[in-house]
Amino acid sequence: MNILSIQSWVTYGHVGNASAVFPMQRLGCEVWAIHTVQFSNHTGYGAWKGRVYDGTMVDELVEGLAERGVLPRCDGVISGYMGSSDIGNAILAAVGKVRAANPAATYCCDPVIGDIGRGVFVRPGIPEFMRDQAVPAADVITPNRFELEYLAGREVRTLADAKAAVTALQATGPKVVLVTSLDTDDTPDDAVDLLAADSHGFYRVRTPRLGLDINGAGDAIAALFNLHWKRSGSAAQALDLASASIYGLLKRTAEAGSREILTVAAQDEFVTPSHRFEVVAV
Repeated sequence: MNILSIQSWVTYGHVGNASAVFPMQRLGCEVWAIHTVQFSNHTGYGAWKGRVYDGTMVDELVEGLAERGVLPRCDGVISGYMGSSDIGNAILAAVGKVRAANPAATYCCDPVIGDIGRGVFVRPGIPEFMRDQAVPAADVITPNRFELEYLAGREVRTLADAKAAVTALQATGPKVVLVTSLDTDDTPDDAVDLLAADSHGFYRVRTPRLGLDINGAGDAIAALFNLHWKRSGSAAQALDLASASIYGLLKRTAEAGSREILTVAAQDEFVTPSHRFEVVAV
């Protein structure tokens, strides 16, 4: 399988492509990475060096792939944080070129907008671009609860609310949805829920809360869920495998007291997760 991953890159640590690429490679997937930024470290540190690339560079790199004649072998595109709507337009143009070369190719959009407690943390115009253009163009989306509420335009307090919001988004385009960091009135204080949906129904996995505030986990689980879904065709199976791997990764990170997720040190979690959780139809 060949996946075109268009995301940010950091030299130190693991967010964006630096979090998503290696897990896919470890599972035997070829990843064609295009970086939208090159930073020394993720912005959670408060200071960083580097620069944001523009949409033109993304266009040029995709055109270079087209000239190599490899786009018909691209099985899908995945995108995450978009530094500007210019980058977003370039990503959607890339999706269009890939689909034209391979009609079976899919697009997974991790609609990075913000989070509960932090609010919107992307540049002006990006939330609207995600809602109005990127999400409707996607086959798979992986919002967190905050992003689900924004994209669906409704409050999510209960599992029923979450299902209704997912159903509303499915009607706009994406048929497969993974909701991460789902904390509702139905979720115990010591747990975190993940909710997945496809044409067969809704599925929930509940994992222990680790109390870890870390960057890059969302990028990794989006990549893992998308890859497992493409291989199995099942949101339930993708949820099972992706949630197990991410929990193992985060547990190892918490035990080590690391500021960065241990993407390399805990790489066996991607292949043979040390913990598995029940997938419940809801």
